[in-house]
Amino acid sequence: MNQVKTTMLLAALTALFMGLGFMIGGRAGAMLALIVAAGMNLFTFWNADKIVLRMHGARQVDDASAPEFVSMVRELAQRAQLPMPKVYIIDSPHPNAFATGRNPENAAVAATTGLMQILDREEIRGVMAHELAHVKNRDTLIMTMVATIAGAISMLANFGLFFRSGDDRGSMFATIAAVIVAPFAAMIVQMAISRTREYGADRGGAEISGNPQALASALAKLAQGAARTPNPVSERNPAAAQLYIVPTGVGELFSTHPDTGKRIAALQAIADEIGSSPPAPGRFEVPGARRGASVPPTSRRRSSALDPHGR
Repeated sequence: MNQVKTTMLLAALTALFMGLGFMIGGRAGAMLALIVAAGMNLFTFWNADKIVLRMHGARQVDDASAPEFVSMVRELAQRAQLPMPKVYIIDSPHPNAFATGRNPENAAVAATTGLMQILDREEIRGVMAHELAHVKNRDTLIMTMVATIAGAISMLANFGLFFRSGDDRGSMFATIAAVIVAPFAAMIVQMAISRTREYGADRGGAEISGNPQALASALAKLAQGAARTPNPVSERNPAAAQLYIVPTGVGELFSTHPDTGKRIAALQAIADEIGSSPPAPGRFEVPGARRGASVPPTSRRRSSALDPHGR
């Protein structure tokens, strides 16, 4: 059902792009918009992962440079029956993670040093399982394509008044309406697709890791940390916000993610369904961090760790 819903929403986004092209340039504008959309998606298919990783200044790590982290991802990939993805670390205090790549054979997962500094081993494991679930569900390509088209709609709308067809007042008002409504509608479609995908990745991550409560605890900590720590990448490129496991300081109404509290509640229900243990405290060395900078074992009560508001 999620695949059908996503396909319909992606088609709606493409139709919106063509409709905006028609409002601005008539039938020729619609055809040009379709050609541009196809070209952008083809470019995105082959280059999205490189663009996203370069945008974040991510550095690839291996068994020599980050043995514990890479070993964790390898074990989770085997549990998920996925090829081993490329593993990256982003030197940023903003706590977050994402997956990218056009298919499981060309996937990459990345996490920030900020994430590794506030989560324990089991929580990091839950986060990486969530990202591998995105890979397994082939969300990474879909979400990048959606971001590309949504960004193009906003760009086209900005130039709409300069390239509108016709000089009559009715045409002018129609074009103004189009350039105002189209980006907002694109944002709504983008949010709908992303929110659907996040719930699916939460369930997949819980099943891959076998510990839904650890992922729930991680979401609570990450939501609190991401809200108070700036993310320069998403500030420069708002479309990047949908890549992350938690939203980046945006209110629920306009967030590309479901409410964190609702996600945690869903994970608690999954824990009751499949059974799991609470997150186990443990140290995790942050690759590249100075000696002694690893995170001490989590000592907060489980109920506190699962509170999305950090109370």
